[in-house]
Amino acid sequence: MADNELLNEELSEEDFTVTLVTDQGEEVDFNVIASISLEEKLYFIMQPVELIEDMTEEDALVFEVSPVNDEEDKFDIVTDDKIIDAVFAEYDKLLAEDEE
Repeated sequence: MADNELLNEELSEEDFTVTLVTDQGEEVDFNVIASISLEEKLYFIMQPVELIEDMTEEDALVFEVSPVNDEEDKFDIVTDDKIIDAVFAEYDKLLAEDEE
């Protein structure tokens, strides 16, 4: 993916689905909505394929993506409100550019 980009609607959802494993060993599938580069870090805005408890269809999560090796990335959920707000601000810019 490029530095900042929205999900390309011409590609299937499968192309943008990531399966993460919880600490309890449960697999959870997420759709990647956008990739955002911010301060030399990569973030994905993602929604679970199946709603997670206490989430609505409008909710999305921000994950920091870090390479582990050539074939594997590590996804850490972001809980810092400043980072989340900055990532969504960049996402809003992408949406505005996409509408032009």
